[in-house]
Amino acid sequence: MNHLAFFSFFRRHGVACVCAMGLVLPAGAGAQVLTVPAPSIEAKAYLLLDVTSGQILAERTSDQPVEPASLTKLMTAYLVFDALKNKNITLEQTFEVSERAWRMPGSRMFIEPGMQIPVLDLLKGTIVQSGNDATTVLAEGVGGSVEQFVAMMNAQAKVLGMNDTSYRNPEGLTAEGHTTSARDLATLAQRLMQDFPEYVPLYAIKHYRYPGTPKANDTNRNLLLFRDPTVDGLKTGHTSAAGYCLVATASRPVPGLGANGQRRLLSVVLGADSQSARATESQKLLNWGYTSFEAVRISEFGKAVVQPTVWKGDQKFAQLGVPSGVVVSVPRGARADVQTVASFDEPLMAPLKLGQTVGKLSLTLKDGTLLASYPLEVLQPVGQANFVGRIWDTLLLWAD
Repeated sequence: MNHLAFFSFFRRHGVACVCAMGLVLPAGAGAQVLTVPAPSIEAKAYLLLDVTSGQILAERTSDQPVEPASLTKLMTAYLVFDALKNKNITLEQTFEVSERAWRMPGSRMFIEPGMQIPVLDLLKGTIVQSGNDATTVLAEGVGGSVEQFVAMMNAQAKVLGMNDTSYRNPEGLTAEGHTTSARDLATLAQRLMQDFPEYVPLYAIKHYRYPGTPKANDTNRNLLLFRDPTVDGLKTGHTSAAGYCLVATASRPVPGLGANGQRRLLSVVLGADSQSARATESQKLLNWGYTSFEAVRISEFGKAVVQPTVWKGDQKFAQLGVPSGVVVSVPRGARADVQTVASFDEPLMAPLKLGQTVGKLSLTLKDGTLLASYPLEVLQPVGQANFVGRIWDTLLLWAD
């Protein structure tokens, strides 16, 4: 009977594992961020995202509709990268420069009508030179027409959850109804880096021009590429209506984060007063994020965070955690005030399928304030026990 009492007690009180470990969990749905005063940023809107943990570290008017200017080209590139991934096109494939593309105003790659330009060069012209002509050629080549490509852009925005975004063109020139938000831009940039890492190095190219074209406009306008060696992207934008805008990302080494050992931040600065100002304010945000927060690894890839008892299973304990591992940013000095709580379905009954969500991991302060939550998944499947094992566990459960 003592054994029955023991297992009954565990079942009643084993629902949650609370650990004051000075560790935290990654931000999820409904998560809040510990308040750390952000620096004063001279811009209409901004947002700082910790890409490694998924946490928003700072923001201001991040949902306000704004003109994206050439930041629009992030979505244009996303769709081109997707076409490459799906093998609908190749980097070596050429697209012909149309009259429409050649006549595009604003920043240019300086390509002429009738020229056959490889997709890779058109991407460089779009990303490094911010060429509206190159962007138009890509839109026509991938979408069949600019109008069809814009429809694809808006459809993709919905898929990515960019609820404040509406595209009217692929290049970013001012047009009625052509708007986005800092939050949506952060979402897009994060997904672009996540979905197409092989093409992210294009955003770090400092100089480019297509052979035979003028040398003018061959320098990347992202000044941080020249100021900070840890910055490797992404895109600038400017119109008189939008002001000077920059989506910038940096990756810096952090001890204790495993083999990769890199922590990536992403800043979105919209509506600055000048090219230099948007770079300075972006640098300020990035530096603040790295110095005011520290990255903490809670669990490795595929490793369990908690191992509760399984009833009627062919294993005694379940392996529960976050498949991709857990890394989170913590305000410096706040580790001791953080608790982790694992709550799961009780009683936990076999069978358990790989990837099955059975609860959540929560991050709280000592006063009970919820800071973050994350789905708790089964990392190793658990089959049913044999007949005798199932009967025994049934008796244990009945005794409670």
